[in-house]
Amino acid sequence: MAEYFTGKRQVFDLPLVPQVSDFQRKFGAALCTIPFGETRSYGDLAKELSVPAQAIGQACGANPIAIIIPCHRVLGAANLGGFSGAGGVEGKVQLLRIEGAASLLI
Repeated sequence: MAEYFTGKRQVFDLPLVPQVSDFQRKFGAALCTIPFGETRSYGDLAKELSVPAQAIGQACGANPIAIIIPCHRVLGAANLGGFSGAGGVEGKVQLLRIEGAASLLI
């Protein structure tokens, strides 16, 4: 984690086995394909997974490993959206800054 917070680690390659539903597993896999420093909208992921955008928001909120499964990279169409990880939306902003995605916030 220290490497991530200093910008030295961009990808986590860990043997994860979170106890989640099949949908949450597919959702987590989709999140892990979003590259460091890039974002997707709730709508983009909803289309990709053939579910309503609300389901994406709920899945983000239920993410048990918020940095390693990068739900902070999911944004609303016109705003940041929420963040259930440490620090709430401010925590999301800090993670996006670490990843160089801060230009999206201006």
